[in-house]
Amino acid sequence: MTDKHNHHHNHEHGPGHNHSHDHDHMHSHVHVDPQQEKRDRLQALAASFIEGFRNAEDKTAFLDLAGVPSNRKGADGLKMHLIDTRIESNWQLGTASPAFGSRELVYLPYTGAMVDGRETMTFTYVSLTEREDLDLVDLLAQRLETPGA
Repeated sequence: MTDKHNHHHNHEHGPGHNHSHDHDHMHSHVHVDPQQEKRDRLQALAASFIEGFRNAEDKTAFLDLAGVPSNRKGADGLKMHLIDTRIESNWQLGTASPAFGSRELVYLPYTGAMVDGRETMTFTYVSLTEREDLDLVDLLAQRLETPGA
């Protein structure tokens, strides 16, 4: 059988097969959760940002070029100043979840390549009356949601 795309084969397409049936379509049938896609994008941006910050000889200049504000308006209207940043490394070594019919947790340790490493970066802003610890992912999310950012 020859279809309109000159694709030669000797079988019929079953349901869910990625070939044209009675209509044309140019996409696969992979459906992605837009919220998960956004979280993955933010995590990738954050990882690149952290790597760039670590490698920057002038950390303040890097933050300026990246558009990280040196001050923010606090909840009480006072100007808060960026005074500190920290990078934390974490590794997920296993998982624990409630056991059926028990008060104990079921623990599943990870082995080798299953151990998942991740880093977070936090910016600390202070004023006379307030302190705010702002996560890099939250800062990036705010910038992506702001028109013209």
